[in-house]
Amino acid sequence: MAKPKPKDLPPPIIVKKITVVAAGHHGGAWKVAYADFVTAMMAFFLLMWLLGATTEKQRKGIADYFTPTLVKMREGSAGSYGLLGGSSLTDVDNYPFRNGQTGTKTLTIPRDATGGPKDGVAKTKRTVSLQQRLQQKLHTSQSLARLAKQVRVTATPEGIRLDLMDDADFSMFRLGTTILTPQALQLVQAIGQAIAPEPNGLTVRGHTDSLQWRPGDPANNWSLSAGRAEATRLALMRFGVAEARFRRIEGVAAQDPLITANPADPRNRRMSILLMD
Repeated sequence: MAKPKPKDLPPPIIVKKITVVAAGHHGGAWKVAYADFVTAMMAFFLLMWLLGATTEKQRKGIADYFTPTLVKMREGSAGSYGLLGGSSLTDVDNYPFRNGQTGTKTLTIPRDATGGPKDGVAKTKRTVSLQQRLQQKLHTSQSLARLAKQVRVTATPEGIRLDLMDDADFSMFRLGTTILTPQALQLVQAIGQAIAPEPNGLTVRGHTDSLQWRPGDPANNWSLSAGRAEATRLALMRFGVAEARFRRIEGVAAQDPLITANPADPRNRRMSILLMD
């Protein structure tokens, strides 16, 4: 048989193998889900271990550490920096780690950059003591007891602040003047007697609402707020607060409103008394 010539041979068959690679086994999404599951289980077993290896006091300390600060809980209130969260002395507690009780605030003060646990405990004790004295003074008569809701206590990085606020039914000063109303004098007297035993320096700050004066009137909210702060200082001295304790008298007009959504709200008219650390 004759050997076939090269030109008579069939063309070679070339097989090309194409491998399609998916994104991991079954897409790989299970790995992410499994990692999340393992992390959650680790956190769960860690929690179980902590519950079994700690005392009740230690668990309370851990719970307080992870409790949201009062800044987040009462962001729109007068005391948006903590302590009573801007509530009055007669408000009901709304913190997640205790049942609501009228007029018996428990205080959680976060540690700041310069303080520690002892600083926070000392401030809490001092504030609770001040609050108790103030409650006693404000409940000596029915008229003062009705004014308790006008007082709000707040812990700030600078110290403890008392806010004496106006509302639709109460005014600290006669309209457009620096003259304290009779009710306000009673309230300032109770405040003065409560803070008189404290050795701390004081700052008095006056606030107004945003309502403007009549055109052509030389007076303005700046001078009014400063004048009211000075009138409050004099009244506090009259009721037992030593003159040497006062460090600053400030008038900020309507630049620091309590109700930011409505600068003309009467609650923006207030006097702030800061007991400095």
